[in-house]
Amino acid sequence: MTTIRITRAGGSRSILKLHDILVERASSLPLSLVQLTARIAVAEVFWQSAQTKLASWPVTLQLFAFEYRLPLIDPGLAAIMATAVELSGAVMLAFGVLSRLASLMLLGVVATIQLFVYPGHWAEHLMWASLLLLILSRGPGYFSVDHLVARRIRVGG
Repeated sequence: MTTIRITRAGGSRSILKLHDILVERASSLPLSLVQLTARIAVAEVFWQSAQTKLASWPVTLQLFAFEYRLPLIDPGLAAIMATAVELSGAVMLAFGVLSRLASLMLLGVVATIQLFVYPGHWAEHLMWASLLLLILSRGPGYFSVDHLVARRIRVGG
């Protein structure tokens, strides 16, 4: 175990050494753990959103008709599509099943929300998009059904 001491003498070297130690330790964090936490975090957001829609469907329809007002799509159809994508995407991400497809689906939801519904909430949407882009670009990680299937296919059955 490395002892970290910051002293006044040689201060900049001590801070650089501390930085190097922190980077080394952070770099040893398994990417699969980061991928798992990203999947669970985003899945929870969209699962809760879908549950809220389902809990009061008449209110959901009113929101899509009068507040969200998506262009070129019937509010009832938009509500059904949004709820279906949120539910299926959340489950797919949580278990790591077709995770890249789920990420794409939910990125579409995030883009729609950002562009047409709540453009002022860009920081929150950027956070969701960042996690989804991590999964899209790096995959779901070791702790996923996708990984098990890919490993089984490579082994040959």
